[in-house]
Formats: sequence, C-alpha cells, structure tokens
Amino acid sequence: MNPSSEPASVSTPDAAAAAATPAPAPVEAPPAADSTALIAAAKKEAADNYDRFMRTAADLENLRKRTLREKEELRLFSAARVLEDLLPVVDNLALGLAAAKQSNADLKTLTGGVDMVLTQLKSALGNHGLKEINPAGQPFDPHQHEAISHAVSAEVPAEHVLTVVRTGYALNGRLLRPASVVVSSGPAQPAVI
Repeated sequence: MNPSSEPASVSTPDAAAAAATPAPAPVEAPPAADSTALIAAAKKEAADNYDRFMRTAADLENLRKRTLREKEELRLFSAARVLEDLLPVVDNLALGLAAAKQSNADLKTLTGGVDMVLTQLKSALGNHGLKEINPAGQPFDPHQHEAISHAVSAEVPAEHVLTVVRTGYALNGRLLRPASVVVSSGPAQPAVI
C-alpha cells in the first residue's frame, strides 16, 4: 500500500478531549403540578415587584412636587428676615421726615437723626452678610475696585486709592458692586524738557 494514498489522521488535544467528554444527560421535565406552582410563584413575585415599583415611582413624584413647592416658597419668602430687620429703619425714617416737616425743626438734630438711621440700616444689612467696601488709602485691587480716574497726590502712594467716589458692597464674600475709586499716580513728576 502506498502511504501517500491513506488519509492522515491528525490527533489534537481538543479533539481528544471532545471524544472523552460524555454527552449531557437529558433534562427531565418537572411534573405539571410543579411547573404550575413555579409559574404562580413567579407571577406573584412579578406582581410584588411591580407594586414596589409603582410605590417607589409615586414616592419619587411626590418628592419632586414637594421639592418644587418648597423651592417656590423659599423664593417667595427668602427676603422675609431681611425685611423684618429693615422695618424699624423705615419707621425711624418716617419719624425723621415728620420731625423735618415741623416748623421748629432743627437742622443739627435732623442730621444727627438721619445719621443714626443710616447706622441702623448698615447694621441691619451687615447682620445679613452685607459688607461695605470703602478702600480709601488702601492699595488698588481690580477685583474689588473700579478705577474711574488717576490723580496726582503727594500724600497717597502710587497705585493706592486716593478717593472713594461710590462705596462698594459684598454679600457673604461675593462682590455685589465694586467701589468706584480715584487712584493715586503718586507725586507729580517734573516736566521733561
């Protein structure tokens, strides 16, 4: 016999393992009563899960509505505490105005009264986090100040605030309005000829 005419038999580890593995045993079908009980248990579990899902969805919707309602109430009434603190200031301004309208009104007394009301107003606003920015004589800070011009000054060093034109304000560390200032350019420089 010619060796080249016979088919070559190739032996691989996978083929040997496949030949040695027994065929899986057939799965026996459960009795009809057991499958009915399993189906009933699965349906009950599905119904319980659906019920829990619906309750959770309803709770989530209620939470969303309550959050929106609370947010709206907070928006509407957030200024109530500030306004309560400002009411005495309004009362004192009304008293000062009534005193100014009197025929025997004294300008010095009225000025003192208005000054006290201004102090009361600043105190009420300060209690709610409002801080005044009045940087006269301090170095110019572009994050807190708005330079509206430069002016020559022999007393105030260059790049320091010479004059505060409009006071600035910050609320709890956040700038509301920068202070408008005139910045010193230092002493006058001699003219170069």
